[in-house]
Amino acid sequence: MSEPFGQWLLKQHLREGWVGDLARAGKSDPKFPKSGSPEDVRARLRELMAEGDMFEAVDDAETDWLSY
Repeated sequence: MSEPFGQWLLKQHLREGWVGDLARAGKSDPKFPKSGSPEDVRARLRELMAEGDMFEAVDDAETDWLSY
């Protein structure tokens, strides 16, 4: 991948739906893994005890990122 998942995800903040919500939440989180992998983002969500929908958003975003 040419760009880390975390950086790519933060650029999705204008998207509609769960991926956009996840990106906006990441932008407001000072400990968001900007250079991290999808698994790093999932680990951060577990630390924050995020809802299951946010994990589904990571799955969707990962699929988009891999095709990017």
